[in-house]
Amino acid sequence: MTNSIVFNPDFPDIAGSNSLWERARGLIPAGTQTLAKGPTQFSDGIAPKYLQRGAGARVWDVDGNEYLDYQMGVGPLILGYCHPVVDEAIRRQLQDGITFSLMHPLEVELAERLRDCIPNTDAVRFSKTGCDVTSAAVRLARAYTGRERVLCCGYHGWHDWYIAVTERNAGIPAAVQELTHSFQYNAIDTVLDAVDDGTACVILEPFVFERENGHFLAELREVCDRFGTLLIFDEMWTGFRCALGGAQEFFGVRADLCVFSKAIANGMPLSALTGRREVMALLDRDVFFFTTFGGEALSLAAAVACVDFIREHRVTDRIAERGQQLLDGLQQLIEALALPYVSVTGYPCRTILNFSAEAVDPLLAKTMVQQELIRRGILWSGTHSLSYSHTEQDVDYTLRAYREALIALKEAAAAGCIAERLAGKPVEPVFRKVSHFHVKPRSAAATAGDADVANRRAVA
Repeated sequence: MTNSIVFNPDFPDIAGSNSLWERARGLIPAGTQTLAKGPTQFSDGIAPKYLQRGAGARVWDVDGNEYLDYQMGVGPLILGYCHPVVDEAIRRQLQDGITFSLMHPLEVELAERLRDCIPNTDAVRFSKTGCDVTSAAVRLARAYTGRERVLCCGYHGWHDWYIAVTERNAGIPAAVQELTHSFQYNAIDTVLDAVDDGTACVILEPFVFERENGHFLAELREVCDRFGTLLIFDEMWTGFRCALGGAQEFFGVRADLCVFSKAIANGMPLSALTGRREVMALLDRDVFFFTTFGGEALSLAAAVACVDFIREHRVTDRIAERGQQLLDGLQQLIEALALPYVSVTGYPCRTILNFSAEAVDPLLAKTMVQQELIRRGILWSGTHSLSYSHTEQDVDYTLRAYREALIALKEAAAAGCIAERLAGKPVEPVFRKVSHFHVKPRSAAATAGDADVANRRAVA
């Protein structure tokens, strides 16, 4: 009998998933197209490996087991699986065609919508993936400023300019690595340590899980203005999720360029580069950024429907309400169960459960909680990406399931036997190092003006 979203007595039967995995091993490098969806992030032996279908906030694996999903396709499903408005838009467009020999009207219609809802958007270009537009934004910044160096904070994809500064940089020339350095979120001093008059751009995720301290992004804007450096917001996660206009609207801070993907089309592959006219104008002739599928019509139709629905149905407010319900409930649970080594952080639209290495092995603790949630029909890999389809009842059930999972963790930790109580393999570390790597030593040029930033911070 297949498991459902109840307190199941047994773990789900995943024979079908395991059979597919055996076929994939050795044929598909790493076994997966998306690292966050692969078996290293889910307990091998307990968690499903392949999903067959989805509806709303629920998914079914290839063995027929049902789960309440908090991964939501690793971010894109902002409205939920098979949302009827988006799916109908795709079906209507499919009757006319997918990709054409000339441009399609939807390119103009979607660009106009993004201009109207995203602050500081004078021009828009489309592509397929987040990596496409982050790399295009960096190239554009280099062309506009005539500089080469890049400062980054967060995860920006697999392309050379970014991944060269991580530990997974095989195959990338050393010269490329020397052009990109990192800084620490909420620490303007680490920006000042690295920025100079050779810095083309500062690119960052406006937030990941650490909350902005109330002045960091504004100070970052000031630093970029002082050095003539472009500020780029990588809004793969924040776009359309924290606010319709993304992080610029949410924080009230202007960026020169913004890049979007994930939630823009509720699961269809589309990305967008937006920004101010004088920078984006270089894409007319000077900077080459064209792709066959940038105007693919099914994704454009999905995005038009998705953006319209977000705007007309208070989607970001609904997600924030459900997210706050989950955040408050988890904080209350952690306090009531006296679990000082567990915490929950982030903004309501996206939160993460943390485990302190001082008291427990974080990976073992995460695996323990994951396996107990899976037993109760919840698919979770550390974070909560809320969608419009998650209901108040879904969150209530999730909190009841979390209570049982955290009690199981507390008992195992007290007995010193978390590893022994795992029914599957422990999960592996997430590849998402976002700070404290490849940091450029403080430059002489960066020293000038530090006092000005300090004074402004004191006034604020």
